[in-house]
Amino acid sequence: MMSPKQISDDRGSSHFRHTPFQIIHVIGNFFRIWSVYSMYRYLNQTGAPVVLFLFCCLVPSSFIFLILQKPWKGRPLSNQQIVPSLINGVITALYFILWGKGLKSCGPLRAILSEYSGAVLGVLSGVLYGRRGQVWKKVGGLVAMLVALFFLSQGWATSSLSPFSSKDSNDTKEEELVTEQALGLMGMMIPVVAGILSALRRVIARRVSLKNQQKKRLHAITITSATCFLFPLAMWDLVTGSSSGKAVELPFSAWAFLATIVFGIILIFYVDNIAEERLHMVFSSPRHLMVAGACIIVMEIAYEMDFSLPGFIVCCLVLGFGIYEATSLERSKKDSSIKSEDGPNGILGNDFDTSPVLPI
Repeated sequence: MMSPKQISDDRGSSHFRHTPFQIIHVIGNFFRIWSVYSMYRYLNQTGAPVVLFLFCCLVPSSFIFLILQKPWKGRPLSNQQIVPSLINGVITALYFILWGKGLKSCGPLRAILSEYSGAVLGVLSGVLYGRRGQVWKKVGGLVAMLVALFFLSQGWATSSLSPFSSKDSNDTKEEELVTEQALGLMGMMIPVVAGILSALRRVIARRVSLKNQQKKRLHAITITSATCFLFPLAMWDLVTGSSSGKAVELPFSAWAFLATIVFGIILIFYVDNIAEERLHMVFSSPRHLMVAGACIIVMEIAYEMDFSLPGFIVCCLVLGFGIYEATSLERSKKDSSIKSEDGPNGILGNDFDTSPVLPI
């Protein structure tokens, strides 16, 4: 039987071993959110079509994934894995389209936080299929997330609309800004649906890949499938734009394209994979939201956005509480399984499967 001192030493050494992975996770998410702000500024300043821009970013990304993973080599993949991955590519393409549209209409802060509301999928599945004793927690989490979305839609995270701001809104220009930013809940539906699709594609990826290496190979197929699906939509934008007499232009911006390709599509996949495998931290967990929130604060200040720190913190706290309550049952199940497998090192598994997944 291990003494309390040995257990504390093991926990300390386990935390120390995972520190490099935690640093990688923070840096990777910082660059991903940086790419989101770069993409938002590029789309707003140039007026470039969202679908065409995303297609131009996915083409080189799919080639890079195929070169890195080589899904045609190694142990052959079964049809039970390839077919769902191709279907997942369609879902991924729809996710990118809605994500880009939501980013352009709602701004990066609300679009990023709305993506975390993909945990609504897990809440609804928990209400329908979960244990009776945990339904009230699921409903409470759902209500908290809806409240957070309402606060975001009303502009609580913006200095011009936040109830915590002391700015005078009598100026005419400021009133025009308020009218533009007060979206309402319906205006938030596009990034919310994108968040649900993001959760769904992660669920499918977990279901069809039993091993980490298979997951990477299947992801290359998924991104390639998404690129193929976006091709006719991008061409349609070109055709309809030219037929309407408007010149469809896609001005080149090295940083916007490179940041989206390298950080927003490629690097973030490997970073999230490391976080899931090594830190037992998945997307839409409270810890993941905390890291993203810190990165958003830095970017909002750096890009001189219309930002209210107190209002943003309130929105993040309410959203994080909703996610925490909505995933309480799945988290407790995974905690017990991780502790039984890893012994005292299981302390790092507190957020292992808090992602919005349907019950197995």
